[in-house]
Amino acid sequence: MGMMMGFQSAPGHRARHRADCTGEAPHPPRRPAPRNVSRTTAPDPQVTPDLEAWLPNPSIRVGQRRESSASAERLWEAAQNIRLRDARRLGRLVRWRIPGLPADLTFGEMFRAPPFIVLHEEPGRALVSGLVGRIWTLRRDYPELNDPEEFRAWNTPGTARVLFANWIETSGQSSHIHAEARVEAIGGQGRVGVAAVRPLVRAFGSLIGSDGIEIAARRAEQQL
Repeated sequence: MGMMMGFQSAPGHRARHRADCTGEAPHPPRRPAPRNVSRTTAPDPQVTPDLEAWLPNPSIRVGQRRESSASAERLWEAAQNIRLRDARRLGRLVRWRIPGLPADLTFGEMFRAPPFIVLHEEPGRALVSGLVGRIWTLRRDYPELNDPEEFRAWNTPGTARVLFANWIETSGQSSHIHAEARVEAIGGQGRVGVAAVRPLVRAFGSLIGSDGIEIAARRAEQQL
C-alpha cells in the first residue's frame, strides 16, 4: 500500500529466618489461606509501529485507514494476499514505477523482496518496509540494501528514502487497517526530484485507500 515505524519482577528470594538471642527456633511463617481468584485474559496490545524511528522528517507523508468488522487476523491476511493485478490502478502505478514486477505478485511478497527491505515486522499485525534511490526515474534506480541499519543511515545526496507501513489496530469489535507512506529527499537534487513526483505520491496515497486496503477490508468481511 510498510511500512509503519517495554513492549515482572524476578521472584523474590525466600526469607531466611534466624534463631533469636534466646536460641529458640523461629516460628514458620504463616501462609495465607487460598482464595478463589478470577483471572481474565489481557487483551492483545496495540501494535503501532514506530515510524519516527526510521524516517522522522519526511518531505511527503500520506496515510489511509479503513475500519472492518472482520477480525484482525483475517483482515491482515486479506491485505497481505492482494495481488498487484487485483488492485487495478494502484497495481499498474506500482509496476510502472518499479519495472519488472509480475502482476501476480502479492503486496506481502513485494514488500519483503528487493528493492524493498523489511525494517520491522510484527507477524500478523504490522510490516514496515523501505527502499532508497532516485524514485523519480523509470530506470529502477534503487540500490539494494543488506540490512535495516543501512536504510536508517542512508544519506546519499540526490536520492530519497521511502518508507511503507501497514498495520492493524483493534477497537471493541472492530479492526482498523492502516497504511502510510513517507518520503524523505536527500540533498538539493533529491529535493528537486521528489518535488517532481509529489503529485504522483499523493495519487499513490489515495489509491492505497481505494484500491488497496479497501479491497482488503471487503474481502475479509466476505469471509465472515
